[in-house]
This record gives sequence, C-alpha cells and structure tokens, in this order.
Amino acid sequence: MIIRPTVTDLLKIFNNRFELVIVTSKRARQIATGSTPLTKVNEKSSVTLAANEIAEGKVIKC
Repeated sequence: MIIRPTVTDLLKIFNNRFELVIVTSKRARQIATGSTPLTKVNEKSSVTLAANEIAEGKVIKC
C-alpha cells in the first residue's frame, strides 16, 4: 500500500491516473527484476519505491 507519496501528489506530475499506473508499474517491474532503485527510501515494496522515484523526479513518462 502506498502511503507517501499519495496518489494525489503523484497526479500533480501526470495528466491522469492511467498514465501514472502505467509508468509506476513499468518501473516497479524493473525494480522487482533487479534494477537498482534510484531513491534512498528504505522500502521493500517495488511499487512504493517506484512511486517515490516518480515523486522525486527521477522517473519521467516516456
């Protein structure tokens, strides 16, 4: 479950929820398969790590 950053915070970066879901899921899949996280947040969930990367501006939409 994502607590921080909130979906509302992330929607300020993306135009819509669908775009947010696609980018977050692609990045979470990369992290889950061994990619090094780009954030210093100590978290086990790849989805939360991906959301933090997006909030920090380290992941952009393609």
